[in-house]
Amino acid sequence: MSIRRLFDIARHVHAKFPKEDLFVTKYDGEWKKTSTQQYLNLGNKISRGLLELGIMPGDKIAVITTATRTEWAIMDFGILQIGAISVPVYPTISPEDYVYIFNNAEVKYCFVSDKALLEKVHVAKPHVPSLQGVFTFDRIEGAAHWQEVLDLGEDKARQNEVEDIANTIQPEDLATIIYTSGTTGKPKGVMLTHHNIVSNVLASDHRIPREKGLNYQDVRVLSFLPICHIFERMLFYLFQLNGFSIYFAESIEKMGDNIKEVKPHYMSVVPRLIEKVYDKIYDKGTSAGGLKSKIFLWALGVNKAKKSIGKPSGLKEIIADKLVFSKWREGLGGNIITLVSGSAALSARLNNMFQNAGIPILEGYGLTETSPVISVNSFDRMKVGTVGHPLDNLDVKIQPDGEITVKGPSVFKGYFKNDEMTAETFTEDGYFKTGDIGHIDDEGFLHITDRKKEMFKTSGGKYIAPQVIENMAKASKFIEQIMVVGDGEKMPTALVQPDFNFAKSWAERKEYKIGNTPQEMANSPELRARIEKEIDYLNTKLGSWEQIKKFELTPEVWSIETGLLTPTLKLKRKAIKEYFINLYNRMYGH
Repeated sequence: MSIRRLFDIARHVHAKFPKEDLFVTKYDGEWKKTSTQQYLNLGNKISRGLLELGIMPGDKIAVITTATRTEWAIMDFGILQIGAISVPVYPTISPEDYVYIFNNAEVKYCFVSDKALLEKVHVAKPHVPSLQGVFTFDRIEGAAHWQEVLDLGEDKARQNEVEDIANTIQPEDLATIIYTSGTTGKPKGVMLTHHNIVSNVLASDHRIPREKGLNYQDVRVLSFLPICHIFERMLFYLFQLNGFSIYFAESIEKMGDNIKEVKPHYMSVVPRLIEKVYDKIYDKGTSAGGLKSKIFLWALGVNKAKKSIGKPSGLKEIIADKLVFSKWREGLGGNIITLVSGSAALSARLNNMFQNAGIPILEGYGLTETSPVISVNSFDRMKVGTVGHPLDNLDVKIQPDGEITVKGPSVFKGYFKNDEMTAETFTEDGYFKTGDIGHIDDEGFLHITDRKKEMFKTSGGKYIAPQVIENMAKASKFIEQIMVVGDGEKMPTALVQPDFNFAKSWAERKEYKIGNTPQEMANSPELRARIEKEIDYLNTKLGSWEQIKKFELTPEVWSIETGLLTPTLKLKRKAIKEYFINLYNRMYGH
């Protein structure tokens, strides 16, 4: 069947890949399967129930879940096939942001997963005139449960109306408004059509490797990134398209257990997760002691010396793989075909290390406004340190100042209720301005070097690209987060959040007393001296004008909850600077 609208994917998967476990979510400690038939039946019930509530094409419905679950998938299908517009919202934002988004989008109904989110929405509700009702997926005393909407749709009398509406929906019709988390200012509503996302799914499909002889019925995906983020959402549709079973992880904290239970073939990841996985592996390997630690460190050396990515070839590589790297693969369930990485830059060092350990990572690049994939590596065309070749249906153009611009079917319709900002984000000849700086090499691979808006100039007139320096710095086990600053100042400096857990274990080994709380550790002379060595080493790799001349350790963890990181773990630069303004002023003697 022809796939032109997003809800066509649900119908396609049932027709071509009928299965009992299309979606699997854990409830009360037990994995519960939803079949392709149940998916269609429940989605149709939601559609009919929403029509009973008076929902019409073009109406906005918000869906918010702490962790992605099957109900999200059913709601998405049910909303889209009657021409309503889904507004997925990050669970971690403030009630004030809920008020802004709900009012801006004129949300009519909201569906939330749990009590904590219900309380947040209840704070916002009195300030949102358009919001007529809130339903929950968990059963909560005194709250309307989503079963009420399913019950409203139990009668099939309106199914013809559902089908009639679905038949009128065009690929160019608006499907969803995604509010970007943003590192500054109010969230922007990115309008994506059915065609925007469908074209991206179809163009990305052949970049995902398949393993010969593996039946689609047996392929499992573990999904844990927020599905309100377009990266995970596009993959959610892509995996459905292929009939893969999608298991929704309980939480990041339970990822290890979920991986052992599911034994997935595919997972999407963000670089921070890869960094944390490697740190955990390294700590375990080096703390084993004796011969085990020696073998582990020897194997890392063999991995690093490997000339090309691929299966182990020499005797040393075979032994290292058998003794060490096979256990890495087992730790990820033993079935991983590939990890798909996006959202931020992955260090080439870690990428190489995982590739050589037999855990391929396909790094890609894109934005919410591009649905999202602009380019991605594939098994037949891969270059570590790049974000791969642009998709075949996109035209990527590097502007004279180095900015990456793109034109094609997956480029968004515009910012909701903001024509002025929409106009500003396109060139005169219709290319979307990504705000990223990069270049395409002779082999057609796209390289990202920095965010245009994040580059700054010192008072001496030298340009600094902070992301490049920050990614290099985070190779240190002592540095959890770092933000390079110095716009208009005489030199670059850095705010550093130590990896407090690693620092604690390091101090115990060295018998240093650096304290137990982040505040105590940040004030420890021993930890400061050790991180100074890391900064000094980093500076040897930088030009004289880029070298970090001073740094301060921040006395707490940067997190989404404190408003210092976006929901996709990017730095909120303005917020971090303001939060630690005293440390900033100390570095510059203000």
